[in-house]
Amino acid sequence: MARETELLGVWLDNVQEADLREELTAMQEDEKAALEAFHQDLEFGTAGLRGIIGAGTNRMNVHTVGRATQGFANYLNANFENPSVAIGRDSRIKGEEFVRRTAEVFAANGVKTYVYPRIEPTPAVSWAVRDLSCSGGVCMTASHNPAPYNGYKAYGPDGCQIATEAADAISAAIADVDTFADVKMCDFDQAIEQGMIEWIGEDVLDRYIDAVEACSVVPADMDLSAFPLKLVYTPLNGTGLECVSRILERVGVTDVTVVPEQAEPDGNFPTCPYPNPEIREALQKGIDLCEEVHPDLLVATDPDADRTGIAVKDGDDYLLLTGNETGVLMLDYCARMTAESQGAEALKNKVAVTTIVSSVMVDAIAAQYGFEVRRVLTGFKYIGGVIGELEAAGEPDRYLFGFEESYGYLNGTHVRDKDAVNASMIICQMAQYYKSRGMNLADAMRELYERHGYFLNKTLSFSFPGVEGGERMKSIMSELREQPPAKIAGLAVERVVDYATGVDGLPSANVVEFDLEGGNKVIFRPSGTEPKVKAYLFAKRETRETAGELLAELEAAATAVMQ
Repeated sequence: MARETELLGVWLDNVQEADLREELTAMQEDEKAALEAFHQDLEFGTAGLRGIIGAGTNRMNVHTVGRATQGFANYLNANFENPSVAIGRDSRIKGEEFVRRTAEVFAANGVKTYVYPRIEPTPAVSWAVRDLSCSGGVCMTASHNPAPYNGYKAYGPDGCQIATEAADAISAAIADVDTFADVKMCDFDQAIEQGMIEWIGEDVLDRYIDAVEACSVVPADMDLSAFPLKLVYTPLNGTGLECVSRILERVGVTDVTVVPEQAEPDGNFPTCPYPNPEIREALQKGIDLCEEVHPDLLVATDPDADRTGIAVKDGDDYLLLTGNETGVLMLDYCARMTAESQGAEALKNKVAVTTIVSSVMVDAIAAQYGFEVRRVLTGFKYIGGVIGELEAAGEPDRYLFGFEESYGYLNGTHVRDKDAVNASMIICQMAQYYKSRGMNLADAMRELYERHGYFLNKTLSFSFPGVEGGERMKSIMSELREQPPAKIAGLAVERVVDYATGVDGLPSANVVEFDLEGGNKVIFRPSGTEPKVKAYLFAKRETRETAGELLAELEAAATAVMQ
């Protein structure tokens, strides 16, 4: 505790904010709280910063945000001439305060700063970086984490989240910054008067909506107006309402009922403690409303509107499609519409991008249509990287679609991040297309399963909070590498793939994959943003029943590993 006690004293000597001082003072009598708050610096990686809001070096507060921004500014000034950044935020607690501190530090360091004047989706920040030709960007968001969290997502000049090399360089620059002695700041309002901080204009957001609309794949001669879509939508108290409403109106989806309890931005997320469109609890208010208004589809976007979840009526209940199922449906739909408008041969030159932990069913879809599949590490920045490679080669039109199993989708090249505004448009147009065939999206998914086989997936998350939890996570991954099982769920392990060594030209990653007989597999990966280890399960069988049984056996086996 010597280090933690010393740092606590330094913070008490320097921190002026009343709420932080109150928390720090309480830590003097609470050794465990002091340990959790100061045992490490909040780690800056390819996802930027993310952590619990509060006082201390391991927490999100104006001082850790200021220190990170000073390091980022030093990096930008060392690598760019006349650097500039775009900044945005979602609806989370302290978001506006963190944005102001970030802008004040950048401006004091001579970095021209463009700031969205209100909450906007994360992909709108990626768009602004590109549209305004910035050197980087920052979005204050913790995605779909619980209310106590906030985060600092950093972008490069391409609109992608920063890659490993840049993250390492920025992290090194941050390490050289003293939280209280080295952070430069200026007054926000004075910086606006001096032109160093500028509000992002409505024209930038208008161009973003135009770019999303241009991603529509509906053929010009396909008229579905006789099959209007009825929608229930929830932004989960986040940022999606403005932009999703605008794009749906543009494409003719006007019968939209918004979940009233989740319409307004609220970082406390009062109706869903875990505002994640992957889980039923978050969508329950929407499902309840669906039982009243009987729509064709329920669409939910997470707080920063980069992930999208959907539910449809299936029998007596509403079925939540998984991220893999929605991604496969969208991929198949984009391929169908491309074939309709450009001809089947056009697909031979297309490229779809997904991650190593996403459904193997992608390969079956690709085999049917003849397009190329590229798999990347977890993180949409890697999908954005492939788009960038295609663009650099003069072949951006080859990009067909990209998705990750964690509910992130993109069918355009306008941004370099997952985009729930874009995804909401494509999903609604897809649902309208299937409605014209007398089907909903649950029916459409069953049709794909019957054609290609039942590829069932499940992601398990095992929490390991605190200092002891972090050590246990390291121990689990070491045991998997040093003592790999010969069988999992009774299936022989045919191959162990350790991505830490770099596989198929991919960067090194703390991921271990076990390929099992019959085309099944299990992948273990520590989360990069939360104290969790994730297990990705892949079960393939000819029927849903047998695939479901195998999935349950894989779940039991993966759970045993985590004990």
